[in-house]
Amino acid sequence: MIDLRLLRDNPDVVRASQLARGDDPALVDAALDADARRRSSLTEFESLRAEQKALGKQVAKAQGDEKAELLTRTKHLAERVKARQAEASDAEKQLDELLYGIANVVEGAPPGGEDDYVVVKEVGTPRDFAAEGFAPRDHLELGEGLAAIDTARGAKVSGSRFYFLTGIGARLELALLNAAVDQAVSAGFTPMITPTLVKPDTMRGTGFLGSHADEVYHLEKDDLYLVGTSEVALAGYHADEIIDLSAGPKRYAGWSACYRREAGAAGRDTRGIIRVHQFHKVEMFSYCDPEDAAAEHQRLLAWEEAMLAKVELPYRVIDTAAGDLGTSAARKFDCEAWLPTQERFLELTSTSNCTTFQARRLGVRERTVDGTTRPVATLNGTLGTTRWIVAILENHQQADGSVRVPEGLRPYLGGLEVLEPVA
Repeated sequence: MIDLRLLRDNPDVVRASQLARGDDPALVDAALDADARRRSSLTEFESLRAEQKALGKQVAKAQGDEKAELLTRTKHLAERVKARQAEASDAEKQLDELLYGIANVVEGAPPGGEDDYVVVKEVGTPRDFAAEGFAPRDHLELGEGLAAIDTARGAKVSGSRFYFLTGIGARLELALLNAAVDQAVSAGFTPMITPTLVKPDTMRGTGFLGSHADEVYHLEKDDLYLVGTSEVALAGYHADEIIDLSAGPKRYAGWSACYRREAGAAGRDTRGIIRVHQFHKVEMFSYCDPEDAAAEHQRLLAWEEAMLAKVELPYRVIDTAAGDLGTSAARKFDCEAWLPTQERFLELTSTSNCTTFQARRLGVRERTVDGTTRPVATLNGTLGTTRWIVAILENHQQADGSVRVPEGLRPYLGGLEVLEPVA
């Protein structure tokens, strides 16, 4: 949740963030009202409690009619104490609900919606297939030719947007994700195989049960959620803990299966494995000092770009507009690879600075030099997913339907240089 002190001292900053996201700024005023009512009720409650204690001492010393009168006053006072306590409790519940409804305060993101991103830079040059004398095949045609992707049997077994990666397709995914883990380890990350089912408190704490709740699979019988990213489990890893960041950020790289309902994506990228219900991903996650969060964000982006260089893809980096940010993100950069057959850029990675938003919800703190505690900052970033196979196949294809293996992946495929079509 957002910092309550920020809400009180700088409500206009929070209102501006809400407007930039396209969210309701009236939530800010409602939260301030609930906070004022809570504090007023608590003040009155504490005053009445003090009076009640003083009266109790008088009752102990009084006798006869005086004691009877004091007992009557004590009874009425107890009712008022109970009423003020209930009012404070109700106001606190309302405040918590309202605070959970306010998204993280935007920090530096451009204004606007999904199409109002800012291109930070472009790296590499897309191939000119016409100059090479052939029309590019899409990733599914290539994958089927390589006996690497089977969507027909995926649909038969599990329904639409499911698939099998077979043979070299399975090996290619493992190569990509193992390369991502190796890069993460070399950068000081601790590799983690994370749970893919989490409790409601963990899912809610990371911000995925707000406006994006319809994208999440929920197992009602067990009251558990399937994660759409290992970010969720990694954010909950240190929940309700005081962690030591004196040696620098705590960095984890989570490998997990990921599940997304894609409820709002009907008709978009339904061919192949671009937008699917299940995939694998290696995700970076960092806990750091709030003052270091912006610099850590740039470091995560640099590690993502290093992975893209390993697989030799032309890409661009965009600064995502405020209206397209997730609930927890204060700022987000996406790396998008060029997709030849669709002549557009396809998102492969995202890295988000969630500032102290998730840590406040989950109770992750650090101890400061003066002995007090405060929330830490959390950040996340993608190092590799199943979707990368789409861009790898299309950008490195050859006229005969074979695919050149990027040099950065060859050691993970036994030195294989070319993926050959299967007769």
